Amino acid sequence: MESPAESAPAPTESLHGQVRRAVIWRSGSQIVGQIVSWASTFLVIRLLTPGDYGLVAMTGVVLLLLNMLNGHGLANALIQHGDVSRREQRQVFGMLLLLNLTLGAVQFAIAPLAAAYYREPFVTDLLRVQSLLYLTTPFSSFAYALLARRMDFHRQAQVNLLSSFLGALAAIGGAYGGLGVWTLVLAPAVLFVTRAVGLTIAAEAWMWPSFDFRGAGHLARYGGVVAGASLLGFAQSQADILIAGRWFDAHTVGVYTTALFLTQIFTNKVVPPLNEVAFSAYARMQHDPAAVANGFLRSVRLVMLVAVPFFLGLTVTAGPVVTLALGDQWREAAPLVALLGIAMPFMALQTLFPPVVDAMGRPGITARTTAIGAVLLPIAFLIGGRFGIAGLAAAWIVAHPILLGIVLHRALPVIGLSLAEFATAVRPAFAAGVAMVGAVVLAQTIVAPGSPAATLALSVVVGGGVYTAMLLLFARPALTDAIAMLRRR
Repeated sequence: MESPAESAPAPTESLHGQVRRAVIWRSGSQIVGQIVSWASTFLVIRLLTPGDYGLVAMTGVVLLLLNMLNGHGLANALIQHGDVSRREQRQVFGMLLLLNLTLGAVQFAIAPLAAAYYREPFVTDLLRVQSLLYLTTPFSSFAYALLARRMDFHRQAQVNLLSSFLGALAAIGGAYGGLGVWTLVLAPAVLFVTRAVGLTIAAEAWMWPSFDFRGAGHLARYGGVVAGASLLGFAQSQADILIAGRWFDAHTVGVYTTALFLTQIFTNKVVPPLNEVAFSAYARMQHDPAAVANGFLRSVRLVMLVAVPFFLGLTVTAGPVVTLALGDQWREAAPLVALLGIAMPFMALQTLFPPVVDAMGRPGITARTTAIGAVLLPIAFLIGGRFGIAGLAAAWIVAHPILLGIVLHRALPVIGLSLAEFATAVRPAFAAGVAMVGAVVLAQTIVAPGSPAATLALSVVVGGGVYTAMLLLFARPALTDAIAMLRRR
């Protein structure tokens, strides 16, 4: 017999303690998992060609577009709503199954159309094999939601770590085994399957799905708004690849997407696990606006103190970083990395807003700002692409600061913050980052070290020293608060 309602379990420790433990487990496992993943990725990049990465980037546009509709918003609805009955959980599971089976069939059917658009016949075969990945999504999304409701991120972290390790082994094995481009299909398939199985076991998500959706309208509506915002986000995140795939050959697209991979490592690999924990935490605090605003400001300050030196550091060390990390055959990516690194701090800031406004029950804010970006960014890419692949990268520098301004205008009032308060939180990182860039450029000009390794070492020593000194001299309270957050003082 089903219980009338299943609420998120009452915490046995303070929310502060739960969040801290969740961040440690989620971020810590993410760091370890990404070290394994990056090591395998950089090894595989040296064994495959830019053309291989270009082909998979083309299929990735279709995958991401359809994945915007895979029911992630339904999983978020289970987390955001405090009281959810077992029947409602079964209904969400049923919705996830129906959605993803449909999406897999759609991808299989439209694969030839995508191949015709890119003028690459092999894209058909890749997309049809990748359509099998949708079978894993209902199980991983549903189990993730159950664990997140309990703030039980350590089990999720353990599963993610294991799946990352197995995916890395599959990537290395495929590359050395001569699978070529299929290596880039095999590795994520292994990761997705093991993650779905592992999360289902960890969450003990043993229940039959329900396909009687009566009474689940509130969950479907919330999930639909989140999905709508994600769908619009496709135009932001993939418009450049969609344009590049049509205008340039697979080799050039592969160079561009690999430059994106390097510059988006922090935004795509470090920020998402933090946002997962943040969404659950904000949802628990949504009735205490002052706590939400204060927590958001401190989180933004902490993230940017790490993100800004990473991005701007990539900009001034793009040449040696690309040569050392990827090999000489990828030197074409260095100028693109330098351009993209300038824009990425603004993109990183944007990604911190959806969890807080969605958790406060205002996913429409994210949807509306994303809709604006869905128009702004494609226009910028269409203009920039006319000047070659470097113009496409430069478009990021123009478009993302404008989009961030729009996000601030719409989201800050919902959070209860002023523009001045937000600027105060991010100012230390940007001020110290600009000083760091100036010092590194000056040092490279004066010393002019010969080898890429020597150039990178000089840049890290000088840049790190100047950045830290600037924070200690002019932003000590911000640095002290960030350290205190990490140490829970």
